[in-house]
Amino acid sequence: MKRSLAIIAVLAVAAAAGIFFTLNRAYKGFPTDQFIEFSKGTGSSEIARRLADAGVIPSRWHLLAVRALRPNQVWQAGEYRFHKSATVWEVADRLRRGDVYLVEFRIPEGYNLYDIAAVVEQNGFAKAPEFIRLARNPALIRDLAPQAPSLEGFLFPSTYMVPRKTSPEALCRLMTEQFRKEWKAAGGGSGGLLSTVTLASLVEKETGAPEERPIVAAVYRNRLGQRMKLEADPTTIYSAMLEGVWRGTIYKSDLQRPHPYNTYAVTGLPPGPIANPGRASLAAALHPAASPFLYFVAKGDGTGRHNFSKTYAEHSRAVIAWRRGRRT
Repeated sequence: MKRSLAIIAVLAVAAAAGIFFTLNRAYKGFPTDQFIEFSKGTGSSEIARRLADAGVIPSRWHLLAVRALRPNQVWQAGEYRFHKSATVWEVADRLRRGDVYLVEFRIPEGYNLYDIAAVVEQNGFAKAPEFIRLARNPALIRDLAPQAPSLEGFLFPSTYMVPRKTSPEALCRLMTEQFRKEWKAAGGGSGGLLSTVTLASLVEKETGAPEERPIVAAVYRNRLGQRMKLEADPTTIYSAMLEGVWRGTIYKSDLQRPHPYNTYAVTGLPPGPIANPGRASLAAALHPAASPFLYFVAKGDGTGRHNFSKTYAEHSRAVIAWRRGRRT
């Protein structure tokens, strides 16, 4: 009997020694990348079993041994990607850090909700029509802009790192929360928020030159002050997109089409933003330059910059120069 117990004890010690020996040895028992998601509240034993079944660790006992040696560790929920060999200690450290797998979700400045919907679909988060439907509901920013017709203008353009299975609702919330931070950082208050963001969206679409943004904002402010039509091409394009008739080029019929967003047909700002402005355009709309200009047109020299004019006669000459540049 004593001999049997001794043999069992020796075997147990040998097994334990084997386990502890392999804790420091890199292991990879899977042929392709493994994506494993642990929901909140998943127990240590279940985590260890699933990792062992996927070939991430030699056996569940190895990870449970680490767990016993580090009883105060908290393993984080989320989706993890395992693509190379690692020791059991390294796997446990990833779980402790919450080193979950994230994908890049990049929205450039000036994208409208249709552009963003296309990126959402390309990244596999949702179909574009589903995102558009959600983005047309302004509930997430109703406290900031009660009259906003949609989330357009409040889906802040930035590069986000998000889990693969992020829902379109969560993306909308993430981008609107970032807008709140950026709006506050830019010095924005609660008064006139919708009109300011709408103006910022026009600035964003009209110029990519940082030094021009406050001047473009001033031009539009000046025209609004004199009750002149803004006659902004990007609003004509956006109105055609809303109507489902955008043909890739502005036609005379587009300029003449009566629509609340077409500033060639109506006076004043459109009912809401036409795109999602970045930080610089928000700042320009909040703090326009002190400028007498009422007109601007592209220089046509390939720089993307504009000629600004105080009078229509000056503007007409600038337009002629632009047309010559295009022909050249």
